[in-house]
Amino acid sequence: MVFYSALIRFRFLKNRFSIRAARCLNPSGRWPLSIGLALISVACVPVLGQQSDPGGSPSVIQPGAPGQPSRVLASSTRAILPPRSMKDVEFMQGMIMHHGQAVEMTTLIKDRTQNKELRLLGDRISQSQADEMNFMKRWLQARGEPITMQMAAAAGSHSHGGHSSSKQMSMPGMLSSQQMSELKKAKGSEFDRLFLTGMIQHHVGALVMVKDLHDTAGAGQDAELFNFTTDVDSGQRAEIKIMQTMLGKTP
Repeated sequence: MVFYSALIRFRFLKNRFSIRAARCLNPSGRWPLSIGLALISVACVPVLGQQSDPGGSPSVIQPGAPGQPSRVLASSTRAILPPRSMKDVEFMQGMIMHHGQAVEMTTLIKDRTQNKELRLLGDRISQSQADEMNFMKRWLQARGEPITMQMAAAAGSHSHGGHSSSKQMSMPGMLSSQQMSELKKAKGSEFDRLFLTGMIQHHVGALVMVKDLHDTAGAGQDAELFNFTTDVDSGQRAEIKIMQTMLGKTP
């Protein structure tokens, strides 16, 4: 029995089980050695997502639906991205352009105001929207879609040019060329006011774009896209409240 007890302890320690677990399996210490070893062997078998055939090639295990058995798939099986609608693609392409203008607005802060609170806000917006742009580009590239909108997709555009600007101005919240020009010329408190007013307008437009996506049948069902748009919605709503408070303090 001394050998039996030591063997149980050794096997459980090896597999990072506690000594108490061994005692629970055999509280009386009266099981035959063969039964004890069999129980330990079963307890030590890991649960894997892959299995190997006798030839050594791994197999992929696909869990079945509730009440259904699992399936063994070939080792060459590859994950398939969920279906998406063209609205998903257009949303991502448009939001990259939309974010791009917001980042451009934040680059103006450094040379036009000494407002520390506004500078911190600008850094936050710049970083978060740059990160989101990188995510959207990766999402499109993984699905074989272009990062920028096709020229023909620009509503009301003409073959001789103006495609990107025409599409850009059709997106909710985008600042006009006149608004951007006024922002670039402003300094001090005037810049602060124009920046906050313009960025609130910009953020509200992004919320409209997200709502439009979710209201479109068959769109926004991709899990990554849904999580992303949910984060955009909540994040920009929070920043709108911050900017409204700051705007109220601006002379």
